[in-house]
Amino acid sequence: MIDERTVFEIHRLKQLGWSDRKIARQLRIDRTSVKKYLTTPTAVRKRVVKGSKLDPYRELIDQLLEQDPGVSAPVALQKLNASGFDGRITIVRDYLRKVRGSRKKRKAYARFESPPGKQMQVDWGHFGSLPYGDARRKLYALVVIESFSRMLFVRFTHSQNQAALHQGLLDAFRFFGGSPEELVVDNMATAVVERLGAVVRLCAGYGSRSYG
Repeated sequence: MIDERTVFEIHRLKQLGWSDRKIARQLRIDRTSVKKYLTTPTAVRKRVVKGSKLDPYRELIDQLLEQDPGVSAPVALQKLNASGFDGRITIVRDYLRKVRGSRKKRKAYARFESPPGKQMQVDWGHFGSLPYGDARRKLYALVVIESFSRMLFVRFTHSQNQAALHQGLLDAFRFFGGSPEELVVDNMATAVVERLGAVVRLCAGYGSRSYG
């Protein structure tokens, strides 16, 4: 990097009528630098990007996320410490949040290609809460998308329990005119924790029919 004194000298010699080649030879710098600082007098400081203690362990964290997308920062930190990491939990937590946010964005643009009647995608959305007198109740939306047509069904509810899920799916099947061969559930707690089998039986009980 050229200091301000050298930049001043470049301009002083140029005003004396010196050529770029002669200035470069006199100041022991290259002609490209002479031309650069004649155009931009201010000495430019290169920004040094510091590395993170987490850099050598990013691949390990990515592996942990592949094994468990919901891995917590304390658990990840414990695994990293065992591999020699001596940083704080804050940078681990920030990295996990960044990676998950990036994956959600990519996922939002992912499109399932399937024939009519083959597949529906199911997920819950949260829409804050609604006032009821002196109290407030959370508002959720069960979202069902027919993968082929991208037709959308939404049912709002105050609960995400099994009863709300079953009723919402029944209403979706009536709306679409039939049930699909398979349901794709986006890590839905009511389906995963309380067994997806109940949802599958509900789908089979309604009867898979061609629609679309």
